[in-house]
Amino acid sequence: MGEAAFEDDLPVDSHALADVDPEFVGNLRQAIADRDGDAIRRMLAPLHAADIADVLEQLTAGQQEGVATLAPDVFTGEVLAEIEPDTREVVMAYLDPSHLAAAIQELDSDDATEVVEELDPETRAAVLAEISEIDRQAVEQSLAFEDETAGRLMQREFVAAPEFWSVGHALDHMRASDDLPDKFHDLFVIDTGFRPVGEIPVCRLLSARRDVALSDLMEPPRILVDPETDQEEVAYLFQKYHLVSAPVVDSAGRLTGMLTLDDIVHVIQDENKEDMLALAGVNEAGLADTVVRSVRSRAPWLLVNLATAVLASGVIALFEGAISQVVALAVLMPIVASMGGNAGTQSLAVAVRSIAERDLTAANAMRVIWRELATGMVNGLIFAVVMGAVTILWFQDVALASVIAIAMVLNLACAGLSGILVPLGLVRAGADPAVASSVFVTTVTDVVGFLAFLGLATLVLL
Repeated sequence: MGEAAFEDDLPVDSHALADVDPEFVGNLRQAIADRDGDAIRRMLAPLHAADIADVLEQLTAGQQEGVATLAPDVFTGEVLAEIEPDTREVVMAYLDPSHLAAAIQELDSDDATEVVEELDPETRAAVLAEISEIDRQAVEQSLAFEDETAGRLMQREFVAAPEFWSVGHALDHMRASDDLPDKFHDLFVIDTGFRPVGEIPVCRLLSARRDVALSDLMEPPRILVDPETDQEEVAYLFQKYHLVSAPVVDSAGRLTGMLTLDDIVHVIQDENKEDMLALAGVNEAGLADTVVRSVRSRAPWLLVNLATAVLASGVIALFEGAISQVVALAVLMPIVASMGGNAGTQSLAVAVRSIAERDLTAANAMRVIWRELATGMVNGLIFAVVMGAVTILWFQDVALASVIAIAMVLNLACAGLSGILVPLGLVRAGADPAVASSVFVTTVTDVVGFLAFLGLATLVLL
């Protein structure tokens, strides 16, 4: 397809529609297949970096490689910072170190670090050798911190001024400076030892008289972040204190960088996504992931689930005789197990989210435990009545209806209790409650459900 065709097919509002419009993505794929770098550039040029990232993530790894090969200039620093790590890993393998170096120098130090950390050692060394000494030191210092810490996340570009300056002095200094961050929300006020003693929102600074001293305008920092602090802890502090930015200090209390809300939003999204996937027993899978990678991430948890299913089946086998005599038991017992599993999952989801948000603590744990137990019992009573009536209408057996009703109450009460106790137990043991809780809770509800239903049936009906 020629260039004119691409121009005709390009949506009018490409900026808004490119990330969701199948026709646009299809045209881009055709341009890649035609090896038409100019068409690729023309299609992607009007888009915001985030929209380009969304489009690229709709492509296969081979097509992403094609874009990197045919139109490498598409991958500006902003685009590299926006695309997902899996996609970024693919495209960076086909970009020259000189191109990567130029793109990285467009970014603030936090975004530059995120890009550089995914390079292989050889390419990383080549890229760092081509950037300025100041930028190289900033990236290397950030990389020295552990992953998912404030030190790795922080931005080393910030605006600071001594407390004895006036508003006018600070404004004149910022206007004359060539190395201000692209975006900043607070001016950090420092003492003679470069320790932050206050902060001033930019809006307050701009509305103040020029002769007002910064010390009269500032407010104490709400938090001082240690660079070794886990990013999840930092996100909690931002949420708790409604922060837009926060200073990061070294062991001597000196200001070394800042954290901004846009980075924290990404952290919150990543942590939520991680917990959600962990509850399902899977790792994150990108659109470009292969079947092999998907299988490798999911098969181990399926193996664990298989083991627990065998355990539940073993419980059923104990009552083989009862099932052979009362066939209705085989029909009804999946209902008891399924209701228990769903109730346990509900309780578990609430518990894991509450633990992550620091709402569930030792101070209120007993109250929450009793609440979940009571909720399970009340739900059990409700559905015991419903299922008892269904069983009478279905099998015309009051004794069988009584058995399933009692089993329903017991299993749903146990489901609510296990849904809260299992994640709390894992936290106390130092494990991530989101990772393994679902397996344990499902096992408990299946085993208890089958034991309660089949055991009662054996006692009452035989």
